[in-house]
Amino acid sequence: MTRWMWGGVLTACLAISGCSGLGTLSRATAPTDLYTLTPKSTFSSGLPRISQQLLVSEPTASSAVNTDQVAVQPTPYQFEYLPRARWVDRAPVMLQTLLIESYENSGKVAAVGRSSVGLRPDYLIVSELREFQARIPKVETEEVALEVHVMLNMKIVDNFDDRIIGSKSFEEILYAPSDDMDDVVLVFDNALGKAMRKSVEWSVKTIYSHQQRNPRPDVR
Repeated sequence: MTRWMWGGVLTACLAISGCSGLGTLSRATAPTDLYTLTPKSTFSSGLPRISQQLLVSEPTASSAVNTDQVAVQPTPYQFEYLPRARWVDRAPVMLQTLLIESYENSGKVAAVGRSSVGLRPDYLIVSELREFQARIPKVETEEVALEVHVMLNMKIVDNFDDRIIGSKSFEEILYAPSDDMDDVVLVFDNALGKAMRKSVEWSVKTIYSHQQRNPRPDVR
């Protein structure tokens, strides 16, 4: 199906009451159709261990993706949402939780949490979720239903002197083999997982190198 046909299908589905989504997404028809993604649990064996505490702030995001709805771009200039298919939380909140769990799963961080737990962090992880949507493929092909685009930007702030010590973006574009919701969610999980693994490894290495160059006594 061409990208123009996909655009027509999406527009028609969103306009007609009772249509359950894009193409064959017929199973996303109930209010309880909630979807979640998974944290990363495998990391490079050479990842150094840091003794510092991290606070992961809630990522910022544009209003287009700062939602619990599953976003789709039928054109580069338009956002739509799959009816009655939801993430378990707003995308930035879900990402915050997954990042915290991923840091914990790495086994390379002394402590990590969010501001609500009263953690006194050495470093702040400040991120922005810039892309988190499915798109109609740029190249017309019958073998690919949708492409999933994920991009997050991460900044590391040294809490001692309130200075950014590193900033980097992590982008993944993966393709769904079909427009079935299970396939689409799996590709979201893979794309976000790849971006999270790279961001966790990069941030741990960056903090380790910074601490080696700027040793400070533990005043806690």
